[in-house]
Amino acid sequence: MSTPAEFWKSWEGRVVDGKFPLMQWLGSSDHSAVFLTERARPQKVVIKLLRAENLNEDAQLSRWAQAARLSHLHLIRLFESGRCTIDGTKFLYVVMEYAEENLAEILPLRALAPAEVSEMLRPTAGTLAFLHEAGLAHGRVRPSNIMAVDNQLKISADGLGIIGEHIAGRAPSAYDAPELASTGLSSAADVWSLGLTLVAVLTQNEPKLQNSNVKHGDQARVFVPETIPQPFREIARQCLQVDPQQRCTATDVVTQLQTPKLKIEPRTSGNIAEAAPKENFTSRFAIPIIVAALFLLAWMGTKLMHHQPPVPLAETQATSTPPPAEIPAQKSPAPFSESKTPAQKGIVRGSVLNQVLPDVSRNAQNTITGHVKVSVQVSVDASGNVSEAKLVSAGPSKYFADHALAAARGWKFTPPQVDGEAAASEWILHFQYGRTGTQVSPSETKP
Repeated sequence: MSTPAEFWKSWEGRVVDGKFPLMQWLGSSDHSAVFLTERARPQKVVIKLLRAENLNEDAQLSRWAQAARLSHLHLIRLFESGRCTIDGTKFLYVVMEYAEENLAEILPLRALAPAEVSEMLRPTAGTLAFLHEAGLAHGRVRPSNIMAVDNQLKISADGLGIIGEHIAGRAPSAYDAPELASTGLSSAADVWSLGLTLVAVLTQNEPKLQNSNVKHGDQARVFVPETIPQPFREIARQCLQVDPQQRCTATDVVTQLQTPKLKIEPRTSGNIAEAAPKENFTSRFAIPIIVAALFLLAWMGTKLMHHQPPVPLAETQATSTPPPAEIPAQKSPAPFSESKTPAQKGIVRGSVLNQVLPDVSRNAQNTITGHVKVSVQVSVDASGNVSEAKLVSAGPSKYFADHALAAARGWKFTPPQVDGEAAASEWILHFQYGRTGTQVSPSETKP
């Protein structure tokens, strides 16, 4: 039975199992809802309610109990679980860490940069490797289950299951491996979902749920765009092999990310083992060659000084005299360098001219445990004024979200320059409230 969000919201203020108040509705699906709650220890937590119909209640509670015993830096902690009845309807509940935001909230705004993808992929794959080694599978790898808890990346733990297990009542997802329905949970299925997630965050294009009438082979084929940079393109291709036996493992992904200087090729025997000696051989002679080159340049410099009038260094004459034609410019932009890329595209980034902090009361700040995070997207016109502001991540409190939104509308910016002309821009303002004050981190997303 489908349950509208308004119905779930009406439960705010109720108490589950005599000890967990439903303080604020955070989100819901047809069969589950998540509320901000509290427990004895002063820690921000949420409670997830899951309709018990069509579920093996004992099996689900056993899974949550097993997940609660796990300890990993990048895994959401589960604290308590149990049964409850609300208005005559049976539910299972689980209490877990509160996450301020998830990756699915970022994708509508922009794709991730390669450096951000690396920071996301390494701990995600490492956590999956940890689970697989323990005989468990995640079963729901996707952007909405990759979260931030106090600026620490973590993946969800409330959907874990034993490898090979078929879990009744699980709604299909566009991130599911094509064989999942027939084989049950598996490490290979998790890797498939990780590959789709990797493509999604780099292209800003999430997969769509396939029609059940589509043939298995056609449904399984996933195109990995050539525009995705290495090593992520090859990792995605290895993750998205149709045959589960041909896919890489989560451990393979971690290993490949730990060797960024090696070009990642499809796995063949001896590939990496042969590459390492070459690297050592090159590095052994790199310093003498560099020293010799510098000596030669210095010698040439003294000759030029005897035969030419003094010439400013190439690095300092960018706005005056160009370097002589016979001496090529020495500077080249570093890969993924944000400071160099805009200049190459004829774009000069904008900057914050005046920021406005939210006007919140001291009494409200005193209620904060940890931090309250709110993200606001602002559209800025070519004169640097905010033309529109909207919430991207409202956080747990409408009060703090509304004040962040009001403050964002008062910000002023120095507009970016596109080919020498002032241009409109978009920014994300990340507000972080604490008991001692409020901090804001702005980031320009367009142009």
